[in-house]
Amino acid sequence: MSMILSPHREDASQRGWQYRLHIDVPLLITLVAVSALGLIVLYSAGGGDIELVERQLVRLGIAYTCMLVVAQFPPRLLQRLTPWLFVTGILFLLAVLVGGEASGGAQRWLNLYVVRFQPSEMMKLAVPMMVAWYLADTRLPPNRRQLLAAAILIAVPMLMIARQPDLGTALLIASSGIFVVFLAGLQWRLLAFFSVLVAAAAPLIWHFMRDYQRQRVMTLLNPESDPLGSGYHIIQSKIAIGSGGLFGKGWMNGTQSQLNFLPERSTDFIFAVLGEEFGFFGILLLFAFYTIIVIRGIMISIQAQDTYTRLLAGSVAMTFCVYFIVNTGMVTGVLPVVGLPLPMISYGGTSIVTLMAGFGILMSIQTHRKLLPT
Repeated sequence: MSMILSPHREDASQRGWQYRLHIDVPLLITLVAVSALGLIVLYSAGGGDIELVERQLVRLGIAYTCMLVVAQFPPRLLQRLTPWLFVTGILFLLAVLVGGEASGGAQRWLNLYVVRFQPSEMMKLAVPMMVAWYLADTRLPPNRRQLLAAAILIAVPMLMIARQPDLGTALLIASSGIFVVFLAGLQWRLLAFFSVLVAAAAPLIWHFMRDYQRQRVMTLLNPESDPLGSGYHIIQSKIAIGSGGLFGKGWMNGTQSQLNFLPERSTDFIFAVLGEEFGFFGILLLFAFYTIIVIRGIMISIQAQDTYTRLLAGSVAMTFCVYFIVNTGMVTGVLPVVGLPLPMISYGGTSIVTLMAGFGILMSIQTHRKLLPT
């Protein structure tokens, strides 16, 4: 009997090993390609430190394992676990505010003695999952009461994370929840109203910002005002990217990175290393990989068979887009420096695990779809 997998026709015999293992092959291949490129750039950014690459390989191994584990969970189970995950995350954030460990001037870490982690990373997935869970059983587009409830679900963890302070992560989490509301059918006039409201609240936001956050905004507007201080990062990264030209200076031949002019070249500013050594075409290659990942995520969202998975998959894909737009924007001086890593390229551990868990959710949604009779 002919069978159909909405919205595309698919026979049961076509479901091979990738469905049994719950792997989305196009997404996996692109992720591996970006990770490989990241290791190449990281080796150069670290000055040829092979131990740095080895540590990143271990982190990537953990992240990919997490992705594959999450992919095994059926979306229905993820939906049932969502409220518990969200509440647990809120409790962890409260614990951080009460007795969390400080590092680099911010109180973001929670030490459970067995493991030390940032609960804010957990909320990058818990918030969009919770908003999607709430809107899944409502009539869409959401009405004002539902929008208010969704806004509370987004605002509570966002404000708690901003209090740590971690403004970059707070804004990213807010974006992930807002994307869910937008995909649920937020009317354009309401979107315009909220945009005007945020713009009107700018003076109030400025008042409550910390001094270093204000300095970042001022540095964005005029980095040359303090070239050896707050503007140093942006100036050096722009020099590195601009000097790369079309084809770059060659792998491990970048002057700004290899001569230590470029700060944080293995983490937040690794994009500048890529631009200097591989040039405009290297940047285009990275953007092509990122675009494929986003488009694949949106395709999975379109093909999803219920409201929860459709909203969640769309949010995961669009939030990933925000990740690399914000990082590349801050490195090129278009956006303020907020401390977000370049996905799968920057050296790091916690953020890459969270990111890959999100891709595991996408794979789960794609490979657990049910075959429906025609």
